[in-house]
Amino acid sequence: MEFPNHHRQIVEDLMSGKFILPQERTYPVLKDNEQSYTYFFKASFNYDLKITQDFVYLVSDESNETLSRDICIFIAILSYEIDREGKNFMELIQFSEFEVDEIENYFTNSSYIDLILSNKQLKDTDSRKNFINTLNRRNIIEKTSDNRFMFTSAHKFFMDFAVDIVKFENAEQN
Repeated sequence: MEFPNHHRQIVEDLMSGKFILPQERTYPVLKDNEQSYTYFFKASFNYDLKITQDFVYLVSDESNETLSRDICIFIAILSYEIDREGKNFMELIQFSEFEVDEIENYFTNSSYIDLILSNKQLKDTDSRKNFINTLNRRNIIEKTSDNRFMFTSAHKFFMDFAVDIVKFENAEQN
């Protein structure tokens, strides 16, 4: 059986929870072979392949992993703290570079400190540094140096998820 170029890397990246971004060499391979890869991941692993203009990822109904929840919490707290300073968090998350010390300041002084302390991946400086490295491995951020990073287009997945939650809660209240 013949597979497209970079097939092994595509499978390894997606199966490890990585978002594949448009600037990566594997993105056009996935776009050009979308139907085949959709079938491949469904038949092989019972995963749904999602391809957007901003990223590619896998979805499984069977997953009970907590990383997505923790990423949502991280982005929500960061967004809240940026907004509390009167800054446009959407603009900053999309276009700005962050320093790890800046993130530390937001999290150690957050009004959501109880939530932060109860979260294994966000509870302290070392945990947050490891978490930031995880975000980098998953292509949610791109490190520009040891102490600086930018969010990639994959952050939109978590922002869209937050919007869906708000819409769902509003619909339930009405």
